[in-house]
Amino acid sequence: MELTVEGGRIRGVTTGGVTAYLGVPYAGSPVGYAAPKPVTPWDGVRDATELGPTAPQPPYDPPFDVLLTNPTQDGDEFLNVNVWTPGGDGLPVMVWIHGGAFRNGSNATPAYDGSAFARDGVVLVGVNYRLGVQGFGVLPDAPSNRGLLDQLAALRWVRDNIAAFGGDPEQVTIFGQSAGGMSVATLLAVPAAKGLFRRAIVQSGSAEATALDSDLALVTAEVAKRLGVPATAAGLESVETAELIAVQQQVSAELRAAPDPARWGVTTVQAGGGIMPFFPVIDGQLIDQQPLAAIRGGAATGVEVMAGTTRHEFNLFSVPSGVAASITAEALPVLLGRAGLDPALALQYTGTPGEIFTAISSERAFTQPTIRLAEAQQAAGGTAYVYEFSWESPLEGLGSCHSLELPFVFDTLSTATSPLFGSEPPQELADRVHAAWVSFAKTGSPGWSPYDTTTRAIQVF
Repeated sequence: MELTVEGGRIRGVTTGGVTAYLGVPYAGSPVGYAAPKPVTPWDGVRDATELGPTAPQPPYDPPFDVLLTNPTQDGDEFLNVNVWTPGGDGLPVMVWIHGGAFRNGSNATPAYDGSAFARDGVVLVGVNYRLGVQGFGVLPDAPSNRGLLDQLAALRWVRDNIAAFGGDPEQVTIFGQSAGGMSVATLLAVPAAKGLFRRAIVQSGSAEATALDSDLALVTAEVAKRLGVPATAAGLESVETAELIAVQQQVSAELRAAPDPARWGVTTVQAGGGIMPFFPVIDGQLIDQQPLAAIRGGAATGVEVMAGTTRHEFNLFSVPSGVAASITAEALPVLLGRAGLDPALALQYTGTPGEIFTAISSERAFTQPTIRLAEAQQAAGGTAYVYEFSWESPLEGLGSCHSLELPFVFDTLSTATSPLFGSEPPQELADRVHAAWVSFAKTGSPGWSPYDTTTRAIQVF
């Protein structure tokens, strides 16, 4: 089927009553470290029948490369969207923002196929955005938060073009997981996003994942120093992308291994666990305060919000890497102290020292921020729903770890080839989870009671 969007005519491919338009540009090819530019028009009818290029990024490190799917494809036009639609008019729209610690991921991941959403009457849009230094490095001669500026450009594209696919631009739900969930929580608070969506789902995210721009400028400067160029857009543009990504990966690994402010001068990154060296910053332009504070102040009162976590989030980071197994009883209080926590907190948990550390890390990095987000939204007069995904992976020790809910949300268990899901993941659970997301997009309610500080309603899947 053919239709017209900003830039020209496109041709999709129809399978089983769902038409997919893949790799459709929502902005021009990025030029250096500038803000996203308008789409470059094309002549004739553009084939949108194959997945497009993905943002430059490193591969996942072992052992995560076995557990997490990360397809990549080279090309300049990586600021693109994939759209799945059943056709029609006035349909609700869901816009997916992928995760990957702001340095990995793409809309090409098989688990993010939107066919099931389209089958159930929702137009699904999957978005790519700039990652790592290119998307979130802080430079004196470039706008900060370029990855978020890309996401905003995609949302404006949806507003202006989605009716051609049968979608209603007034019924847009944004949703994302991990870094994508943090992006969604941030967009809830950003004035520039006002009116671009009506509903939002934050999966394993946080409204507190922002740093001072001066903090992350130090990390960017370290990358530039190792490349032997000035810490400017012009300096970084002078090096090959592959070399930039390699050095970025090296600095990222060192910072995660030793998030020591005495070495790096970076305090906010350390407070966030040192996992993400590149993420949104308070730049005084796009973001002027921590998103949670803005939400508490009423920034998102007109938006229905759903937020949740998996039960054992941090297991993905601590079990396969061997970190959990290496933590001794003597090391546990030291690690908690370094994280700014009272070592006596460990007495409230049972298990090995590694299991206790992982459980506390899950609470601190995911569960508690999710509850604070829901409470902030409710306190400001808005509506929030909370869930917990608790199905456990058959892989020993992983439990209900980070990212496990994704093919259940998209109803794509048939593509779930990672050993995380085993040979027989429960389709019945995927039916229920997916139906809740569809219901929220259509009605503003996923099917259970809103969260409040009296009843604290949490739907457990």
